Amino acid sequence: MVEFIKKTNSLLCSLNNEVLEIEPWGADALRVRATCLPEIKQDWISALLPQAEHEVEIQIGENEASLRNGSIVAHVNAAGMLSFANADTGTVLLKEQPIHALSIPSRHYKDVRGDLFHIDVCFEAYEGEHIYGLGQHQHGRLDQKGCVIELIQRNTEVSIPFLLSSRGYGFLWNNPAVGRVEFGYTGTRWVAESAPQIDYWITTGDNPAEILSHYADVTGHAPMLPDWAAGFWQSKLRYASQQELISVAEEYHRRELPLSVIVIDFFHWTRQGDWQFNPNEWPDPSEMVKRLENLGVRTMVSVWPTVNRLSDNYREMESKGYIARNKTGTPAHMYFVDNQAEKGIYIHYYDPTHPGARKYIWEKVKDGYYQHGIKLFWLDACEPEMLPMAPENLRLHAGDGEAVANVYPLHHVQGFYEGMKLESEQEIVFLCRSAWAGSQRFGAAVWSGDISSTFSALRNQVKAGLNTGISGIPWWTHDIGGFRGGNPTDPAFRELLVRWFQFGAFSPLFRLHGHRLPNSDDFGGADNEVESFGDEAYEILKQYMYIRERLRPYIMDQMRTAHEEGIPPMHPLFLDYPNDPSCYSVDDQYMFGPDLLVAPILEADAQSRKVYLPSNTLWKDAWTGQQYEGRQWIDVPVKLQTIPLFLKADSSLIDIFRPGIWF
Repeated sequence: MVEFIKKTNSLLCSLNNEVLEIEPWGADALRVRATCLPEIKQDWISALLPQAEHEVEIQIGENEASLRNGSIVAHVNAAGMLSFANADTGTVLLKEQPIHALSIPSRHYKDVRGDLFHIDVCFEAYEGEHIYGLGQHQHGRLDQKGCVIELIQRNTEVSIPFLLSSRGYGFLWNNPAVGRVEFGYTGTRWVAESAPQIDYWITTGDNPAEILSHYADVTGHAPMLPDWAAGFWQSKLRYASQQELISVAEEYHRRELPLSVIVIDFFHWTRQGDWQFNPNEWPDPSEMVKRLENLGVRTMVSVWPTVNRLSDNYREMESKGYIARNKTGTPAHMYFVDNQAEKGIYIHYYDPTHPGARKYIWEKVKDGYYQHGIKLFWLDACEPEMLPMAPENLRLHAGDGEAVANVYPLHHVQGFYEGMKLESEQEIVFLCRSAWAGSQRFGAAVWSGDISSTFSALRNQVKAGLNTGISGIPWWTHDIGGFRGGNPTDPAFRELLVRWFQFGAFSPLFRLHGHRLPNSDDFGGADNEVESFGDEAYEILKQYMYIRERLRPYIMDQMRTAHEEGIPPMHPLFLDYPNDPSCYSVDDQYMFGPDLLVAPILEADAQSRKVYLPSNTLWKDAWTGQQYEGRQWIDVPVKLQTIPLFLKADSSLIDIFRPGIWF
């Protein structure tokens, strides 16, 4: 049996060996927490920001209780089972179901150790439901109904446990524990391997865009993207010296190519954990930064969260508890190469869940980089990429590894953000390989990790980017051309590079990066600049760089929308056309802002591709000017120079794409 208790602004339910609390958390939203402990831990890790109190309506009957906040209402029955509905329409949004009808309830706890439990929460599955978000994954699906998603951070796999449902709700599994979610056809099950309590948040809205706005309100809005960040970023693995980096930027300037950012990748340092330039190859970073600024180029540097045991900082960090710990076995987290240890050495990861460690790292980064004028940081390997990754053996300042590991990238970027704010910096952008719910509020731009240089990987990135945006990260990017492989002299790779570059020009951040073949002996690879892929490719890439420049005012308008409303600039068709059923299943094209429909070419040797034009809109082919009515599929011929682009017929962008200007 259940006892219902009306608190000041929440509903408390006392069951056999379980405490359940439902409370308002933002507009049209509820937070649910439950535990088998004597009381709910109020200070446990959460992605949610504090919210002003909302007026709620609580009703308690003999066998049921309910709490309404705006357009959402939760019902609890006598058995403690929860259901959620749109309070305005009465439509059921989500409902718990028993794991086993006779013996296992919808919320199940199994003791693990101490105050931690293995937790399962099960909900009903719904025919025809589409599920989007969940961070960034490489399974090649936009709609994740039918998928089993690991809740763990890995290179290329970013765990942000927020979903947007076509049934009209958004749901955040507000739990940093390692686990999984199963979107089966007989039920949806969320699993935490080790956690003290259940914690999730649910909202509704009149349309998908409103739901995303609610989510941004409670997890934090991204800052306003600086204008320069909407330009072109040049990167490769790796520029080995100060002189090489400057020469690349000067060549772009000589060719009159727009360049906003150039990136210094790994092994520019003395040792991992020193967080400073190796003076042999980088003798005068301050002068380097000034020369690049005179060319209109900003400098970004790669910063890893790893510490070599031979670093001058290791002993101090270890003694202060700033290094992540293993419960058993070697204290190291992976065996990797480093400067002055080219054949390998054991490497450790620092612990960003420790506030002191975050401040310590920032002070080292400030001395090693910021003092030279570098204000852009590439936070690589921040999952953290421990090899092997064994969270059950990990101990962090915040708690047991299995219970807290997924929050690592959030606290990592938080430390850098807070450090930059202490320096009164206003334009803050970090390039991160991982994130958790709320990372966007600390200026995290996410890229899709060390993906392969194949058309298959390119196809996957479209879905990965769309789901990342839905998950609250509006600043998303990818390695144009893929990271792993690709020979600039290979005609097949040149075609892939062109197609990927075209996709990149209409991505939130426009960035060329990769490890090109053949490899060199200095942890680097072949050239990876726009002129590196032959004359035909160069002429095409150059045109897309100029198109991007013309689009930048429009892109910045979309970044303003992302900042204020939480709507990502790159998003699925259904976000703008929620009443067009076909838009929920189109997963290989997208809207880039409200006026521009992009359909990348995702196959080799393509001569045409099918494009869906959403309803109630008159569309114009950006290249030819031909007009089409919406709510139809069309077959669009393509050549290497172009991808299908369609504008709303009344869009101001039409002047940018007047027929005959570009190709």
